[in-house]
Amino acid sequence: MDIGVRLQAVRKGKGLSQRELAKRVGVTNSTISLIEQNKVSPSISSLKKVLDGIPISLADFFTMDLADTGDSPFYAAADLPDVGNNEVHYFLVGQHRANRQMCILREVMPPGSDTGETMLSHDGEEGGVIVQGQVELTVGDQVRVLGPGEAYYFESRQPHRFRNVGRDEAILVSANTPPSF
Repeated sequence: MDIGVRLQAVRKGKGLSQRELAKRVGVTNSTISLIEQNKVSPSISSLKKVLDGIPISLADFFTMDLADTGDSPFYAAADLPDVGNNEVHYFLVGQHRANRQMCILREVMPPGSDTGETMLSHDGEEGGVIVQGQVELTVGDQVRVLGPGEAYYFESRQPHRFRNVGRDEAILVSANTPPSF
């Protein structure tokens, strides 16, 4: 089995860059690159550490079918990888679509969770609809609490942040372009 090719496929399938995976694991980008190029053969414990950053178990890593899902326009809930940060869950739609032009996510925010103290800012536009819960959205100097059925749309270069200010889980469906995951 080609560990490097498999790692690269799993990492990309989860929408992670080498840099992001390296940051999660606490290693250099070049370490991930060397493993993926099969220039370094990691020990089982080292591989497990890297896989924990994705996250995926050793068993799943070695047994999962990496075959392309093809051009089917349909995705089961179980086929949506969580590309989140262990606090906020981002379930990515269409991870294997070639030349994807947008990112569609089902976001699940536990009570009290947020996207971090540092405001986000990136190229593109994003929008979404709150399906469940109460989400405080800050865009620039504007702040608003949105509830079910309410929506947002803004230029992503504006500093922004999401917080679940409710007592229950918040669920959003969002899209952004160009894709950030």
